[in-house]
Amino acid sequence: MFSSKAMLDGHGEESPYFQGWKEYEKNPYDDIQNPTGIIQMGLVEKQLSLDLLRTWLENNQDATRLTNNGESVFRDLALFQNYHGLPAFKNVLAEFMAEIRGNKVSFDSRKLVLMARATSASETLMFCIAEHGDAFLLPTPYYPGDLKWRTGVELVPIHCSSSNGFKITKFALEEAYQQAQKLSFNVKGVFITNPSNPLGTTMSHVKLDELITFSVAKKIHLISDEIFSGTVFENPSFISIIEAVINRKLETTNLWSRVHIVYSLSKDFGIPGFRVGMIYSNKERSTTTKMSSYGLISSQTQYLLSKLLSGKERRVMMVVGLGQAGISCLKGNAGLFC
Repeated sequence: MFSSKAMLDGHGEESPYFQGWKEYEKNPYDDIQNPTGIIQMGLVEKQLSLDLLRTWLENNQDATRLTNNGESVFRDLALFQNYHGLPAFKNVLAEFMAEIRGNKVSFDSRKLVLMARATSASETLMFCIAEHGDAFLLPTPYYPGDLKWRTGVELVPIHCSSSNGFKITKFALEEAYQQAQKLSFNVKGVFITNPSNPLGTTMSHVKLDELITFSVAKKIHLISDEIFSGTVFENPSFISIIEAVINRKLETTNLWSRVHIVYSLSKDFGIPGFRVGMIYSNKERSTTTKMSSYGLISSQTQYLLSKLLSGKERRVMMVVGLGQAGISCLKGNAGLFC
């Protein structure tokens, strides 16, 4: 007999999105073997840079052989590692995050908390910020993830409309907050994806300022999922929530410790199978670090990626490589959407 939590239906696997996945797996399209099969259009996956990654790995054997200048580091990586992560990986990851934001902001690697996947990072933040039954506001449309299932939090939609390109408005923010209040939910924060998943658009300074003002007024957290921040191929450019807060000169206010970034290498580098995510927060990180021990990234993966991220010429090629195609739809400037 399983626990009541394990039997809950809140997991994303019960959503129409994953039901569609199951139907695809039963009848996948193949242009020769099964031309009437189902084409998978719901998977956000970048494959354009895999040849670059493969070539880099072939030319950088230290990374794949777990050696450093020809000397084996297998023993060091195979034995116990603390859950703070490898300093070499965290350092180059912090540098990379600054680089794809035009070095307009810098990141302290000591404030990075590594997790296996961005979803795990988001869930960990919710565990740390909210109690069971507390609520987060999310702009529509949003991906049917698994953030409610184990955390017990409530997700209240900020209703956005196609009439203005699904931009968040002050009215929609306040309406969502009041709706949560009517339901007796304690609102702990606003959770956004920027660049947007699934719209493929970036948020303007004006809209970020409105979110910041709202978060200050309500004394709540502001979480920005920025997993597509390195895949922006057209203006308007991407503005990180950290940059927007700094522009408002709010580093010495209470909001500074309530702003959090979620990031991953899965989308920008096209390596979701590596399961690499992280949290960046200006708040004291001991709590999130302790929680991260339930979803660590292997030392071998960190070592390989520390070598990869050190190769700047390949990195730039992969970050800008997507901007070659355009399909008529909602005009996007980021992500892997059309």
